[in-house]
Amino acid sequence: MVKLLQQIIRWFFIRIENVFNRAFGEKLNPFYHLGTLSFWQFWLLVGSGLYLYIFADTGIDHAFESVERITHDQWWAGGILRSIHRYATDGMILTMLLHMLRHFAYDRYRGFRSFSWLTGVALLWMIYVAGINGFMLVWDKLAQFVVIATAEWFDALPMFGGTLIRNFIYLENVGSRLFTLLAFMHIGVPLIVVIIMWVHVQRVPRAHINPPRPIAIAITLMFIALALIKPIFSQGGQADMAVVPTNIEFDWFQLPVLALVYVYDPLHLWLGVMGLTGLLFLTPWLPPKRRGTAQLTTRITFRPDGKSVTARFGETLLDAGLRQDVNLPYECRNGGCGVCKCTVLQGQVDPGLYQPSALSAEELSQGKVLLCSATAINDVEIEYAASTVEKAFREYVAKVIKLEKLTHDVMLVLLKLPKEQKVSFKAGQYINVILDDGQRRAFSFANPPHQPEYIELQIRLVEGGRFTTQVFEQMKVGDEIRFEGPLGDFALRESERPIVFVAGATGFAPVKSMVEDAFERGLKRPIYLYWGVKQLRDLYLPELPKRWASEHANFHFIPVLSDPAPEDQWNGRTGLVHEAILADFPELKGHEIYACGSVKMVEAIFPFLKQQGAEDGACFSDAFSVSARSMAFQPK
Repeated sequence: MVKLLQQIIRWFFIRIENVFNRAFGEKLNPFYHLGTLSFWQFWLLVGSGLYLYIFADTGIDHAFESVERITHDQWWAGGILRSIHRYATDGMILTMLLHMLRHFAYDRYRGFRSFSWLTGVALLWMIYVAGINGFMLVWDKLAQFVVIATAEWFDALPMFGGTLIRNFIYLENVGSRLFTLLAFMHIGVPLIVVIIMWVHVQRVPRAHINPPRPIAIAITLMFIALALIKPIFSQGGQADMAVVPTNIEFDWFQLPVLALVYVYDPLHLWLGVMGLTGLLFLTPWLPPKRRGTAQLTTRITFRPDGKSVTARFGETLLDAGLRQDVNLPYECRNGGCGVCKCTVLQGQVDPGLYQPSALSAEELSQGKVLLCSATAINDVEIEYAASTVEKAFREYVAKVIKLEKLTHDVMLVLLKLPKEQKVSFKAGQYINVILDDGQRRAFSFANPPHQPEYIELQIRLVEGGRFTTQVFEQMKVGDEIRFEGPLGDFALRESERPIVFVAGATGFAPVKSMVEDAFERGLKRPIYLYWGVKQLRDLYLPELPKRWASEHANFHFIPVLSDPAPEDQWNGRTGLVHEAILADFPELKGHEIYACGSVKMVEAIFPFLKQQGAEDGACFSDAFSVSARSMAFQPK
């Protein structure tokens, strides 16, 4: 029954959306932005409401007159804003209902999405409460009807037993104190709505709260046009409890329940509303969704970046990637525009529901799916067009505030940005230093993200290296460095697996950032750091990881020297760094390996680690050469 109902509703949506696609294009189809449209209309409500509140009188004797002055004496501002306030409320209710209906039709309200569904139901009822309350503040004949109908409806509940309506039988019974309470509610309820709206989007990775600018402008202009063509006016004069209001224009978006108070038994109406609310709250579990052959959690590997993430049952490829910081291409998130089209290289996926115009049957047969619609049945490998992803980095100019030689060939360079700037980055990312001729040199952040007031780089002297030679021989405090960033997707994945860091030479820089960030976030996963260098003098900052090990029971530091000098008097581990790991971990399955160092080192160690159980989807690297990572950004 539920599937049949979904198919019928989906049939209508697909055809209506096709019409809007032809009229506005896939990227600007309002049906793909119903959620953000609801947010935008709420911002219009807040803005217009604040203006109206400034000039409105919340006293019972002058409320109607103040609203009339706002409407007529300043029709060019207050009058238009009053109309926008009403129409935006109606529009918000409409888009919220369509948004919920569409998610129901496309079966996107179960599992972890049930959280957004439940908060969405709560939001809808809160908007209804705020809307009904707003009608009362005008204190015209329509407000009189709303107040009396609401009181009679609540009086049907045993807890009130007819006490509310007594306050509205005679005008003298309606005091300013009660009216002020109504005005306070009209401010308090929207504040609660803001909180629920914030909670509502917390389970949606990279959720947008505003529609595309052309749609926002078009909706705003539409409301202004409606305000000018059919302005909202008070009805029938000031409320008079001695006269029954008649011939009022009804708002069927906001007041349908009150109209039914005089058609059905109010108590039965309460049972119907509460029953509908209960049904909506239970909808994500009616009936339970069967998993079939699909795994409870799956691993998705994205190409070309090689990043691997976990996906929950029912979670789209797009949501899983965005939730774990893969910068994937997308636009509508509703299976309508085709921007997130990708290719399944390995594994099985459920392509999900989408517009046929976004993905043809021929493309589907070739293994193409939409990231925003498809879900993984088992572990999969996906290839997407990385060139379509918008670059998230920018250019900065910083000053050198400290130069410290950590060892014979490693220099600590501390950079400071202007006061009004900071770089928001993730531990493991890097920057490209831009040279005078436009060439780039890549260096990892060595400081953690919670210390954004400066940028710490650990730069190793490369023989014949143009920039590194300048750092060691010419650079001084006060010099300016131009760079771009943050760049890269090298970061800790969300899991409970033990972490094994493999650092070679200055590969310690990103490890330092990631380890300090993990401590700051209270990460309790076991962390093992294997730092491989040639001799003891190459092991710069050795006391820092030793201190970490003494302060954190889950951290373990294992330095490894490949060719210790006699004067080192080294009693620790020797040989190649990966050999120490293999000796300590007979079975690496279930661990995450993060390798930071030269391309040669990474290429050498991963085959050995995989032979001992390390999984493809759990091996990550930030391999670098003199400028390997920055080659993609070299000027042509």
